[in-house]
Amino acid sequence: MENQRLLLFAALVFVLFLFWQNWLEFQAKKYPPLASPVAILPTGSTPSQPALIPGQDVPTAAPAVSAGPQALGGGQRLRVVTDLFEVEIDTVGGDLRQVGLRTYPESIQQRDQPFQLLRDHGAEIFIAQSGLLERNKGPAPNHYALFSTEQSEYRLADGQDTLEVRLNWSDPSGVKVAKIYTFRRGRFLVELNQRVENGSAGDWQGSQYRQFQRTPPKTSNSYFGGGVVTYTGGVISTPEQRYEKISFDNIAKKELDQTVKGGWIAMIQHYFLSAWIPGAGETDQFYTRVVGGNRYVLGMTGAEQTVPAGASGDFRTGLYVGPKLADVLDKVAPNLHLTVDYGVLTIIAEPLFWLLKAIHAIIGNWGWAIIFLTILIKLAFYKLSETSYRSMANMRRLAPELSRLKEIYGDDKQKMNEAMMGLYKKEKVNPLGGCLPILVQIPVFIALYWVLVESVQLRQAPFMLWIYDMAIPDPYYVLPLIMGVTMFVQQKLSPAPPDPIQAKVMMALPVVFTFMFLWFPAGLVLYWVVNNMLSIAQQYVITKRVEAGIDVPAKSGSGFLAKQVGKLVDFVKKQLSPPPRRKGK
Repeated sequence: MENQRLLLFAALVFVLFLFWQNWLEFQAKKYPPLASPVAILPTGSTPSQPALIPGQDVPTAAPAVSAGPQALGGGQRLRVVTDLFEVEIDTVGGDLRQVGLRTYPESIQQRDQPFQLLRDHGAEIFIAQSGLLERNKGPAPNHYALFSTEQSEYRLADGQDTLEVRLNWSDPSGVKVAKIYTFRRGRFLVELNQRVENGSAGDWQGSQYRQFQRTPPKTSNSYFGGGVVTYTGGVISTPEQRYEKISFDNIAKKELDQTVKGGWIAMIQHYFLSAWIPGAGETDQFYTRVVGGNRYVLGMTGAEQTVPAGASGDFRTGLYVGPKLADVLDKVAPNLHLTVDYGVLTIIAEPLFWLLKAIHAIIGNWGWAIIFLTILIKLAFYKLSETSYRSMANMRRLAPELSRLKEIYGDDKQKMNEAMMGLYKKEKVNPLGGCLPILVQIPVFIALYWVLVESVQLRQAPFMLWIYDMAIPDPYYVLPLIMGVTMFVQQKLSPAPPDPIQAKVMMALPVVFTFMFLWFPAGLVLYWVVNNMLSIAQQYVITKRVEAGIDVPAKSGSGFLAKQVGKLVDFVKKQLSPPPRRKGK
């Protein structure tokens, strides 16, 4: 009975967790959508509403910018094509307005269309901006300035490892700025250098800023909307706090203003992110603000640098635009791999993902890798599960006697409990013997759940037959239905709760979970199906042995662990003991 209550409690907590996630998504909808798509207009058009608002989304007061379509973001577009990217850079500000990831298609059906991570049109805007600020509001190009370029298209040719894209800006005072993007083959890290050539009569003193401007997502991201709830928003890293989320709600409530040495800023979403990476040891001022009601800015301003008259100075930074690949991110910047967010169980999830990758390296199929990983986890917890199932089987064997005691003592709970304890003592059954093994396994199962949710490697990864994408729901709902059947079978193998209300709730859980799992990614459902089938096989064998009277009474989880620890200690002592001397020597 206690085991059933524990399972019922765990199931109800999981259901409440799902509804909590969906409630959070509902709350996120309080951010109103744009009245109309904010598109960057072509040259010569007249906007009815500016896409960018000068002076409101830069870290300090910006120099005056002339009005007109060009200043509002309607410049020429430069197209950049590499092995990994399809990029559009606007000559207004030299900003990255469109970034498509060529090795990550939009969908299985659209293999030739790169996934658009950065975009400046439609309901969801996400762009990367940068610029310079002169200390005395002198000549410096911010992200409203108009740059010029020598060509409109750049391509990384076969055999070429590096591609430079150069935009130029100049001022009548003699100050010139070249904004140079460097793309390298096989790397999602883009290098940016804002080079100042001071041809004026005096010193130029200024700093660079880099920022993201984004609107909250409009698409459904709930369990009941065809996806998994994951965090979308800002993230910063500082020496004091390696990974800190700066949500859109937090930005709206309070502007960030923090001095950081050796950190980074990012905007993340499910599977992908974009991050500004300053130079090692660089000191920056992190800031946030809201622009136009529902566009959110997260940025950083670097330290001032003096460029003497007749000299030049470089302002360098890195921009990562790509997938959440922990091993890649770890090499880009310290703590950037934490954007692959496993939550509080990261210490368990990271080894599980390492093992999943190792299995995939041998098998070559992520679906079979999940199956074999589930088997290995089940083997690791075999003895703990055995203890739990044996306890359940013994409780099931005593169920008729417990029902008889309930009829005898009725509502007299004190005598009922005394009779039950006497029965447990007589039969040498510990009603709590299965609790510890279940509690020990719960963190591992939750950690594996988040591993499967966060792994971009499962995106568009086929398994077999009709499962062509492990990251989307089963198109024919076969796996969720099998999962529901396995849950029902497990209940039949477990002792029925004596409380009629609890029994009805337990019987309803397979139906409820089947309905929810209809929209779970196929990889997650596959894990649950395999785990349930292995549990059924183990529980069936143990239950039959107990009912036939050929199995030993249930041991408590703590007793079993103590016995195993004792065996281990004896083994170590034996190995460390000196070998006995032979006679005559």
